[in-house]
Amino acid sequence: MAAVSLHELVSYLDQYLDIPNFPDYPGAANGLQVENGGTVEKIAACTDACQATIDAAADAGADLLVVHHGLFWGDGLRPLTERNYGRVQKLIAHDIAVYSAHLPLDAHPEVGNNARLADGIGLRVMGRFAEYEGRAIGLWGELEVSRQELVRRLQTLLGREPLLIPTGPDHVRRVGILSGGGAAHIADARAAGLDTYITGEGSHHSYFDAQEWRLNVYYAGHYATETLGVQALVEHASKKYGLAWEFIDHPTGL
Repeated sequence: MAAVSLHELVSYLDQYLDIPNFPDYPGAANGLQVENGGTVEKIAACTDACQATIDAAADAGADLLVVHHGLFWGDGLRPLTERNYGRVQKLIAHDIAVYSAHLPLDAHPEVGNNARLADGIGLRVMGRFAEYEGRAIGLWGELEVSRQELVRRLQTLLGREPLLIPTGPDHVRRVGILSGGGAAHIADARAAGLDTYITGEGSHHSYFDAQEWRLNVYYAGHYATETLGVQALVEHASKKYGLAWEFIDHPTGL
């Protein structure tokens, strides 16, 4: 079985994803969050670093867990007590490193969540929209299909039927994608001249944004829309270094 130095792999991922230069929320803590003994032979990938996925990575014999939402995403920096201790204790006991990539992975042009979603539905990407601190995260492009055909494509790609707010045209043409919890960026979709917006989840009042701005909005699931990028990233790294890998699926239904 092939092996690579943890720090060689981390250095490559940091450069590939532009981790040092990409702004993000403080809780993201992008990059290496937990070290191991220094070697990686098998990578596990998952969307969320939680006890269940850490346990599964240990059962799989992984040396590195690559995640989209890292150890500090939900709670921020907290003392290593109770569940936080349990997670870290299991990682150290099984010598598993953790690497996290949030917005840098959403936005990446090749393995990003938005890029993989675009490719999966056949969107011809034309540009970017929806900025965070000066960096555009979302993608938009052209796709001429019916509203219901887009439902079918998303369901086939993600394994779940999206919630559709059908308040735009019956036939979609200019479509924007922003994975995860992107309801606040419906206004950015409108400003970009789009007629259809795909994201993960949204709030109750976002219905009226869609209705009054005459946009179709697809809520395809926060978890579901953020499973594609981490798989593509780990597959890419595994091919480069000849490593084994697997995806740990732990859906939330949200």
